[in-house]
Amino acid sequence: MKKLFLAGCLFCISILYSQDFKQDQRIWMAYTGFLKVSNHWSCQVEAQFRMDNQLQQNQQNLFRIGALYDISSSKHLAIGYALVTTFNNSLGDYFKENRLWEQFQCYKKWYNEKNMMLHRFRLEQRWVEQLPNVDNYVLYGATNYQNRLRYLNRNLFHLYQFKSAGNEMYIVLQDEIFFTLGDNNINRNFIEQNRFFVGLGLNINNTTRLEVGYLNHYVTSSIANDFMNHTISFSVLQNLVL
Repeated sequence: MKKLFLAGCLFCISILYSQDFKQDQRIWMAYTGFLKVSNHWSCQVEAQFRMDNQLQQNQQNLFRIGALYDISSSKHLAIGYALVTTFNNSLGDYFKENRLWEQFQCYKKWYNEKNMMLHRFRLEQRWVEQLPNVDNYVLYGATNYQNRLRYLNRNLFHLYQFKSAGNEMYIVLQDEIFFTLGDNNINRNFIEQNRFFVGLGLNINNTTRLEVGYLNHYVTSSIANDFMNHTISFSVLQNLVL
């Protein structure tokens, strides 16, 4: 399965990158917190801020909440809502997106449980606000709708164990592919985008993870040129118990 997944990712990425595209630089900052409230239930809160490389223009903000149910220690179901605001450079204004999402996630540890591979499948229902321009009148509150599937493969490789128990350094290697489902007016390409990330992580007391690295963000477009963002990503992930 690992070899098949890797071959599939390389094939998809080679198709995407063979096309003409624009390039830019970005800085992403993210916080994700998981609060366990019972044996099987947790809640998730997440905030992401995506800036240009000078930290002058806020390109996108994302706020996500969700409820998670543990099927077992390694399998989880989740459902939630996200609010996204994105800056449109050509119009100089932000447009909003309301999003519902459902996901299944599972992981497996290996090499004496020091390394981990995670699979995440997420369905999204997106309502994206339309912005008027000089040639097109848009009714207030008009939106475009899209169904989207996302698959994330995330790998953590143990690198160094500190003297304190639960503190370690690790390598992160992950890829996420976005698929358009059905007809829509947002993006008609079947493969909508790809996010490849490689970086370093620090596990602190098995409750907090700090991760920094390079994210290659490739987005296809059905109405303009594709674009690739070379992104420095900073993330904080926390697992807390109520």
